[in-house]
Amino acid sequence: MDDTTLYSIGELSRRTGLSVRTIRFYSDSGVVAPTTRSPAGYRLYDLDALLRLELLRTLRELGMDLATIQRVLDRELSVAEVAAAQADAIGVQIRVLQLRRSVLQAVARCGSGPEETKLMHRLTQLSGGERRRLIDDFINETFHTTDADPAAAAMVRAATPDLPDDPSSEQVAAWVELVELVGDEDFRARMRRTAGCQAAGRTLGIENEAGEELMDYTRQKVSGAMGSGVDPLGDEGAAVADDLVHRFAEALARTPDTEFRDWMAQQFEEAHDPRVDRYWRLVWIVNGWQVVPDLIPVHPWLVQALRHRLRTEADRSGGADHINPGV
Repeated sequence: MDDTTLYSIGELSRRTGLSVRTIRFYSDSGVVAPTTRSPAGYRLYDLDALLRLELLRTLRELGMDLATIQRVLDRELSVAEVAAAQADAIGVQIRVLQLRRSVLQAVARCGSGPEETKLMHRLTQLSGGERRRLIDDFINETFHTTDADPAAAAMVRAATPDLPDDPSSEQVAAWVELVELVGDEDFRARMRRTAGCQAAGRTLGIENEAGEELMDYTRQKVSGAMGSGVDPLGDEGAAVADDLVHRFAEALARTPDTEFRDWMAQQFEEAHDPRVDRYWRLVWIVNGWQVVPDLIPVHPWLVQALRHRLRTEADRSGGADHINPGV
């Protein structure tokens, strides 16, 4: 093969793997024009035409459109320039497909219905800026009151949830739940109160009275139960709660009765709202942060266990009117 060799369409087809019909189309389009014609009128192509066809086939297989390829063949664009642009475009397509896959996986895992599926899809289609504005609006509206703690607002803003471009199904589900949560007016009031206590580093009265040693024991005991998957509404959870009730009653010189258990539950509910703790858990998931066991709130689990035993005892006695139902 040399620069003077001429090829028929059939020969080009064998060498490039393109069909005769396709080569004829490219020839008629002027992308690869014939070099000359045989005495019988058949098209003949030189080495340059063969090389152009081989490059054209490669670029088409990489997904480039014919108009762009024409500009490359005419040296209006370099292969490197086109490749960079194409890689960026493919990157966008990949992220879109990954997001769709994550939404579908979340729908399958959560058993979502039609409306929830539409909501999940709509919320994940928001741009990064739109998602940030949604959370900014929540923070601004939650902490705009005169009694709001600026430190609390700063703490919440510092941990702004940011859904990545290629989220997992767990992150998608967490994002949807988070959006629904921040849109609830009652939750905003709870967040404002609880975040203020957390930002100020204030400890509960019961924590001060019980002492550091008992509180360390409580965190260790409840964290261990949570880590082992113990249900606060089950018998094992009740046993943990009973143990702690007796220890706190002894430390505070109180009687470990129903009244004390109810008081104890109210004390821990004061600055540890389950929905606020759920917010922080969802933020960790959405941001892909590692959950640090020592930072997992133990009080909501304990309150659940205490309240469950109170309800059980009330059901047995037939008198639940004096029991504070909690939040």
